[in-house]
Amino acid sequence: MKPLLLLDVDGVLNPMGPPAAGYRRYRCTIGAEVYTVHLNPAHGRRLLELALNTGSELVWATTWEHHANDWIAPRIGLPTLPVIPMSPGAPSEHGEMFKTPHVAGYVGRRPFVWFDDQVWAEDEEYLRVHQGLENFLLVHVDPAEGLTSRHLGMAQKWLTLSGFSQGPERI
Repeated sequence: MKPLLLLDVDGVLNPMGPPAAGYRRYRCTIGAEVYTVHLNPAHGRRLLELALNTGSELVWATTWEHHANDWIAPRIGLPTLPVIPMSPGAPSEHGEMFKTPHVAGYVGRRPFVWFDDQVWAEDEEYLRVHQGLENFLLVHVDPAEGLTSRHLGMAQKWLTLSGFSQGPERI
């Protein structure tokens, strides 16, 4: 079973603070809504390298859902990725974020790294205690800063040291 690399968009790939060097501004239209996002094209290459080097699979874990494949992926150089459906769910019973039960249902027993700006101790407790999951790393990303080399390095190290990394894929 390949490990999963779960990606959020807002606060992770699209920082909420002033964009740093390397980010580009885009306007995305979804239905009647127009969104402005700041994306760094280098993120796509670096995420693909991480997935390749660890034998992991990239998956969208964002409220953008399939729109992430239309608006985000092509602008940072990612292919179309699987999407975790984020349909409205029941209110939190244990303090976890609304996405967490959807993530738990999608990952099953696969190991995963989840990059999100809203994952906290309550999400980890929900996954471990209420879902019985053990093999995951929640990487909290500062939404003002977005995804950094430090976050990617944490994922690489965890996947490698935990023995989940399957090494580079052969194409």
